[in-house]
Amino acid sequence: MGSPFDLANDAAYRAWRDEKLANFPKSAAELIVEVGNIGAVTAAERAAIVELNARANMAIYRCRSHCDDPATVRQRLRAFAGIFGLRHLEAHRSMDEEGLVALEVVREGGRHGFIPYTDKPIRWHTDGYYNPPEAPIRAMLLHCVRPAAEGGENGLFDPEIAYIRLRDRDPALVKALMHPGAMAIPEHVEPDGSTRPRATGPVFSVDPVTDRLLMRFTERKRNIDWRDGDETTAAVAALRDILQSDDPLLFRYRLGAGEGVICNNVLHDRTGFVDDHRPGRTRLYFRARYIDRIEVRSAAAA
Repeated sequence: MGSPFDLANDAAYRAWRDEKLANFPKSAAELIVEVGNIGAVTAAERAAIVELNARANMAIYRCRSHCDDPATVRQRLRAFAGIFGLRHLEAHRSMDEEGLVALEVVREGGRHGFIPYTDKPIRWHTDGYYNPPEAPIRAMLLHCVRPAAEGGENGLFDPEIAYIRLRDRDPALVKALMHPGAMAIPEHVEPDGSTRPRATGPVFSVDPVTDRLLMRFTERKRNIDWRDGDETTAAVAALRDILQSDDPLLFRYRLGAGEGVICNNVLHDRTGFVDDHRPGRTRLYFRARYIDRIEVRSAAAA
């Protein structure tokens, strides 16, 4: 039938859209999968997480044991991700020997001042939005070791639903965001003196590796260059309007200790939070970004 992301193929789009909306979870609670131990995931637990990612590009796992100790989590998260086909990590300057990045409030050092390491709100984005289109982040894992004392809630929104909302409003909005020059992140000098080159590309694209939809987007106001033209301006405004709406398929969830999100790089934000500054009580998350997409295959093959 052809690609549902071909703007000239309305029949393929309508068939895909109807199936997607019919099968999509109706609440964040439907995304939750109870996992006994991330170090020993059962076939049924794996199948449930895979099935949710097939439907919604995300799942929330909730551990019942051995998921709130940082040392234990560090040892097991990478193997846990590998069960779902996530094996090729993005090389990130802040990653540890396990390929994880610790997200916590940092008062000094190389991470100081970057918003993921503060208690400030973070606007809607996909991870790796500053990467060039040829180096996308296809999946990510976010694990909560310790939540904040107050706040720190995440919004979660499937990029395929964002695509549907925009295309149903006007296909021209999607066309503008699929332009290869739609969004550019200017050159940036890293703390170590290296330079991250300017990255220009579309917001929506079709992945040549998987034929699935890719999205790179940030709602940031500074250090971003949008393509000139009324079409792009209208499309970005429409997307922001959707993200600020009460769309029933836009979920909000505050991860508790031992919970995490494993997803195909969905749109997400974070509210500001208040930390508990006592030793061992501060907010701590681990994050891993992957070049791979979550594999949708039978649990028996795991």
